[in-house]
Amino acid sequence: MDFKLKILIKMKNLIITPYSIQKSDMNIIIIVQARMNSTRLPGKVLLPILGKSILFRQIERIKQARYFSKVVVATTKETSDDLIAKLCHNEEIEFFRGDEKDVLDRHYRAGLEYNADVVVKIPSDCPLIDPKIIDKVIKYYQDNREEYDFVSNLHPATYPDGNDVEVIPMSVLEYTHTRAKKSYEREHTTPFIWDNPDLFRIGNCAWELGYNFSMSHRWTLDYPEDYHFISEVYKKLYPSNPAFGLYDILSLVEDHPEIMEINNKYVGVNWYRKHLHQLKTVDKSQTRIEYYDGQTAAI
Repeated sequence: MDFKLKILIKMKNLIITPYSIQKSDMNIIIIVQARMNSTRLPGKVLLPILGKSILFRQIERIKQARYFSKVVVATTKETSDDLIAKLCHNEEIEFFRGDEKDVLDRHYRAGLEYNADVVVKIPSDCPLIDPKIIDKVIKYYQDNREEYDFVSNLHPATYPDGNDVEVIPMSVLEYTHTRAKKSYEREHTTPFIWDNPDLFRIGNCAWELGYNFSMSHRWTLDYPEDYHFISEVYKKLYPSNPAFGLYDILSLVEDHPEIMEINNKYVGVNWYRKHLHQLKTVDKSQTRIEYYDGQTAAI
């Protein structure tokens, strides 16, 4: 990490403090899709972090953001996800149950259920997401909604992997729901939008420092090593500062590089690698084609 970033980390509260809050005329619903049947790490959203489930911890972080109306967990109708519904009920978290495979449909119907003007998509594999980044992306959309049909911080991504925020007006989500036909467009909700810049005006909210850590810092949850990394971050930071953020984590891994090594072999691994032959706006620089799983090279 260079000297400039070290200084900026010390100034973190000045760097990404959101603009003054103005009451929005939009019903902005944050939707966190979650299910138990994860392929690589089954039941990951209910794994424990300091006495609570990892899903609870993520919702706890999201609720520290300010530019939204309500946060809703969108799970499935499968019996395996009764546990998620029970957690939400017990913790007084709003939830919606929909189709397991068609996640686009799940987002759309959850938006309808909660009368959303705007849906903010945040996946449940982002338990370290910074609430200030959520606010920044939503505020960017609010300030530029006449200019853009869709805003995210992913196209191109610049923040550490695991800070995913996508802002979708319901009119755009409805259009996408009727037009998206490919299986990966339904599974990942938004590719039909951001991969068709000829149809939609795409806005991107990049890291204001000009850095790109999206392929070097992995803070997302998909493998057991990711869970171990995230657990270590919480153990080190949460007890003294439950509202720890992006720059606190960067400081931690700078001081303790061994923590970064826990899941380093999966840095840059994402779902894009399986669809590079279909995606028009993503190339191999935005994913890892191969990684070493301990025994063999995998894709």
